[in-house]
Amino acid sequence: MEERLQKFLANQGICSRRKAEESILEGKVKVNGHIITELGTKINPEKDKIEFEEKAVSNKIEKVYILLNKPIGYVTTVKDQFNRPTVMDLLKNNGKKIKTSVVPVGRLDMYTSGALILSNDGDFIFEVTHPKHEITKTYQVTLKGIITLEEIEKLKNGVDIGSYITKPAEVKIMKTDDEKGISRIQIKIHEGKNRQVRRMCEAIGRKVLALHRSKIGMIDVKDLKLGEWRYLNKEEVKCITKN
Repeated sequence: MEERLQKFLANQGICSRRKAEESILEGKVKVNGHIITELGTKINPEKDKIEFEEKAVSNKIEKVYILLNKPIGYVTTVKDQFNRPTVMDLLKNNGKKIKTSVVPVGRLDMYTSGALILSNDGDFIFEVTHPKHEITKTYQVTLKGIITLEEIEKLKNGVDIGSYITKPAEVKIMKTDDEKGISRIQIKIHEGKNRQVRRMCEAIGRKVLALHRSKIGMIDVKDLKLGEWRYLNKEEVKCITKN
């Protein structure tokens, strides 16, 4: 059965579909010894020989799904140009060896901790990251100062984060501490704009002191210590995509 070259590369866990498209356009992919630069190229994984950056790509791979509780200080990328620690470094922990390459599904900024999924399943990655599928992400946020009900309503209804008005969100106050001068709130969103939760809080004049993504869909990281990871089972994977 034929499929688009970029989809095949993403499904093999080589890179994201977008990165695969960029690599094809840059002439880094070969099919049967010929450099391919057309995004519409279709291949037969059972018959064609695929090479990515001069390395053969196997057409047999077990799909894996990993849940990581990312600590602060790690970049969500496969390789960082500034040699900062990446989430891939954390997969070497737990005494387990992953038999295939995986890539992060979406992003968490360097100073945000919490739930991050990694996989080699291109279709799954597309479904979880595409805005139209509206996968819920739950964040625990510590803010400077005592947040007001008026500010909570603004977050719920949508705020301007710079040429974009966020969609309605679920927001509630978890705790306020007058002595320490902080508030803890929970925010649930279906979007994934860059640094969205931080920018939402900045839009109401609140500084984020700590940010943790506790859930993706109904999958949470409460049983994982920071830096630990585990495999998701088939039921959990289905639960995420069905939200």
